[in-house]
Parts: sequence; C-alpha cells; structure tokens
Amino acid sequence: MSTAVAESKTWGGGNEPLKASYGKMMMWFFIVSDALTFSGFLAAYGFSRFKFIDAWPIADEVFTHFPFLHGVDAPMYYVAFMTFVLIMSSVTMVLAVDAGHHLDKAKVTLYMFLTILGGLIFVGSQAWEWNTFINGDYGAVQTKGGNILQFVDTEGHRVAIRDFAIDAHGERVRHERKTGLWFVSEGTLPTYTVDEVLNGLEAHDNILVRTQLLTEEGEKTVLSREESIRQIKDNGKLVVEGANLHVNEYGSPLFADFFFFITGFHGFHVFSGVVINIIIFFNVVLGTYEKRKSYEMVEKVGLYWHFVDLVWVFVFTFFYLV
Repeated sequence: MSTAVAESKTWGGGNEPLKASYGKMMMWFFIVSDALTFSGFLAAYGFSRFKFIDAWPIADEVFTHFPFLHGVDAPMYYVAFMTFVLIMSSVTMVLAVDAGHHLDKAKVTLYMFLTILGGLIFVGSQAWEWNTFINGDYGAVQTKGGNILQFVDTEGHRVAIRDFAIDAHGERVRHERKTGLWFVSEGTLPTYTVDEVLNGLEAHDNILVRTQLLTEEGEKTVLSREESIRQIKDNGKLVVEGANLHVNEYGSPLFADFFFFITGFHGFHVFSGVVINIIIFFNVVLGTYEKRKSYEMVEKVGLYWHFVDLVWVFVFTFFYLV
C-alpha cells in the first residue's frame, strides 16, 4: 500500500514535466549550464582585475571611437548603442512570442525579422569594435619589465606617437627564415622604433610620459619631463600599436586576453542565435508552425535570445562600466 502511494507521487516521465514541454526543459538546462560557464569567465576576469587593479586600463580611455566620426572623443557611446540595439532585439522577440501565442503569422514574421536585424547590427558592431581595438589609435612603448608607457601633452590629453616621433629608419626588413636567419623569430615590425620615439620626445617640450599605474584619484601617473625622457631611454623596449594576445597599448595584456575571449565567446552566441533565428524565420514564412497550430519553436529560441541579452548586460557591466 505504502509502495503504491510512493510510486503515485513520483513523476513517471510524462510529456510536460513541471508544465513545460521537453524542448523547453532542455533549453532551460542548456541556459543554466551556459550561465555557469559565463559566470566562471567573469569571475576569473574580476579576480585578475582585482589583482592588477593599479595597472588596469580605464574603459573610458579605451572605447572612445564611433564609426564615421574619426577624431571625435565619444567614450562608451558606441558600446551603449550596441547594448541598446541588443536589448531592443529582446523586446521584439517578446512581441514575436506573444504574436505566436495568438497565431498571428504576420506579426511573428515582422518581429522575428526585426530581431534578426538587431542581432546582425550587434555582431557587425562588435566586429568593428574588435578591429578598432586591435589597430589602436595612439600607440605606446613597452618597457623591459612589460609595463606600458603612454604619451600626453602638458594638459593631460593623449598624444599619438605618429604626431611627434621622428621617422628616420628608412626601410626596415623583418627577420624571416627565408632570409637565412633561422635562429631569429620576429613578428610584424611596428611603424616606429624606440629611438625614433625618443628623438621625437626630446624635440617636443610639451609631451610627457604617462605610466599605466593609477593614482589614488583613479588617474594614471604622469611623469616629469626629465623622468619621461629617462624612462624611454633606459627602459624602452618596443613600440606597441593596438592590442593583441601578446601586447596591449592600453595597459595590462590580461585585459586584452579577457576582452577577446569573453566578448568573442558572447559574440559567437549572438551569431549562433542569429543563424537559428533565420532558420525559424523561414519556417514561419513557409507556414510550418501555422500548420502545427503552435509557435513553440519561436518561444524556445526566444528563451535563448533573452539569455544572450542578459549575459551581455553582465559583460557590459564588468568590462565597460565598473
């Protein structure tokens, strides 16, 4: 008797556990596991930033570009635009799901199209941001100890190396195996050498060196004129332009490593979501779900899309706001 009662209270594997279809349950399992993955990445980022807090790049000085507005200082404006577009795509997805509940094919088609358009704008914007981050804008000098030295004028405004360095090297040749130097490995040559930067620094009295170390006020340390020249002369090792997995003109290389990995991982999720949305969109246009009298597939992909948007809110907060 007791055994029969116990068995009657045990879920027997019906079609709708917890009043959700099998497909929805699997989507929720995926979302939870993926959320834990992103949590681990962001926790590692937070730990690294805390450890190197005195040398961490300032986001307002890194993400200052806006497409088609060269030379305009617009800190965080384009990142805010990207975030707005992605959040609005989540709104259109909600509207698509609601229209699906009412079996309104026309509205589902419209809102799915707008969701896809928002995702494509975001992915394209992220690709542009990556390109800008990789190419850099001002340049810096890496010291023998791996620190980054940037350049500012007497008023504290950033100065690009190309604006003051004295180009005197002529044509330089990168060491390659085909030239017979089998024992030498050298990457792409920077535009200027440290000596050319030093000569330009000495010729311009209004330019100072700024280190990557932050003061108590949260601003980077600006050296005196004499100390600036001495640092470049004694410790200058390599001219750095932009950021990659080895060097970073904005500060600690770890910042670039985490930026590429986490935003790239999220970008892959957005791109995957766009591809899935396109597939669902064509099924909607062909009337597949209209014939089934159910737009549950739109709701399933909507769960994934909302998750991707929510993750970006945390990525945006960690990388750009905090």
